Amino acid sequence: MSAQTIAPARTTRQAAAPLRVGAARSLRHSFALAGRGATKFMKSPLQLTDVVLTPVISLLMFVYLFGGAISGGHDHAYLQMVTPGVMVMTVFQASIGIGVSLNADASTGMFDRFRSMPIARSAPLVGAVLADFVRYAICLGTLLVLALIMGYRVGTDPLSTLAALVLLIGFALSFSWLSVYIGMLAKTPGSVQGLMTVVVLPLTFASNVFVPDRTMPGWLHAWSDINPVSLMADTVRGLLNGGAVADPLLGSLGWMAGMVAVFFPLAMRAYRKNVG
Repeated sequence: MSAQTIAPARTTRQAAAPLRVGAARSLRHSFALAGRGATKFMKSPLQLTDVVLTPVISLLMFVYLFGGAISGGHDHAYLQMVTPGVMVMTVFQASIGIGVSLNADASTGMFDRFRSMPIARSAPLVGAVLADFVRYAICLGTLLVLALIMGYRVGTDPLSTLAALVLLIGFALSFSWLSVYIGMLAKTPGSVQGLMTVVVLPLTFASNVFVPDRTMPGWLHAWSDINPVSLMADTVRGLLNGGAVADPLLGSLGWMAGMVAVFFPLAMRAYRKNVG
C-alpha cells in the first residue's frame, strides 16, 4: 500500500514541473522569482554595504588619489571624464555577484526545490538576473549622488541621463549571463569569484575608463577601441557630458546582444545538467 501511495505522489511531483511553458508564463515565473531575490537582497545589510561602498571607494580613490597625476592638476575635468567610466566599471564588477550567488544556491539544494515546482526551467536563472536590477540601481544611484556632491555636472538633459542609467543596467544584465554560466560550472563560490575577476579586471583596466586611450600604445589603443567597457564608457560620456553617441552605442549594443546570444543558452544547458 505504501508503494502505491508513493508512486502517484512521485508522478504528480514530476508532472508539476513542466520543462517547457509559453513565453508569457515563463516571464511571469521569472518576475516572481526576481521579486524573491530582490526581497532577499534588501534584507541583507552586508550585500547593501557592498553595492554602496564599492562605488564610493572607487570614485574617491581614482579622483583624489590618481586624478591629480593623470589630469595634471585639472581635477574637475578629470572628474567629468572618469565618473561615467567608474559607473561602467562598478556595474560591470557587480555582475560577478550573480554567479557567486547561484553557485551557493546550487550547493544548498535550492535548485532541487525549484525543480519540484511547476515553473519554467529558465525561471530560476532569469529571475535571479532580473533581481540584480535592484543592486545595479542602488549602485548607480549612490555613485551619481556622490559625484554630484564632488562637483560633477551632467551636461545634457534628464532624458539622456535616464537613457544612460538604463543602458548601464542593461549592460550589466547582459554580461551577467557570463557570470551565471561560470557559476553553473564552478565547484565553489570562491572559484566563481576568481574566474570572473580574471575576465573583469583586464577588460576594465585595458579600457578608456581611467585614461584617454590616445595615451596608450598602438596595440592597446586598438583593443580599447573595440573593448565593450570602453564602448559603454564612451556611450555614457556622450549621454551625460555631451558628445558623440551613435557609434559607441552601436558597438555596445552589439556586445550586449552577443553576450546574451552566446551565454544565455550555455548557462541554461549547464543549469539543466546541474538539476538533472
